[in-house]
Amino acid sequence: MRPRDGPSRLVAVPAGGVGEGGALVPAGRGVRVLPTARGTGVAPRALATLTAWALDEAGFHRLELAHSVRNVASCRVATKSGFALEGTRRSAHLQMDGRHDMHLHARVQGDA
Repeated sequence: MRPRDGPSRLVAVPAGGVGEGGALVPAGRGVRVLPTARGTGVAPRALATLTAWALDEAGFHRLELAHSVRNVASCRVATKSGFALEGTRRSAHLQMDGRHDMHLHARVQGDA
């Protein structure tokens, strides 16, 4: 991913919610793959491992992944890893070159 493409974010939502009154508190994590490792399948394998742990062992109900619509590689990783594209969040992320629209993908417990 080129720096101007911006980061991807994975947001994990625990089953039943957290915080006061059941409000959900998202946790974010940025992901970058070194140029020498791109195209080797490391990102889909890492995402599959994290997803299996979060949904099957840690008790999360829903995982969200957001990335700039300009970041085609992150979109490919998300869909390859079973994260359904749910929509586009317009002008949702401020980056060095201005605001970016963000794709929102998600997986929930029970997805194949």
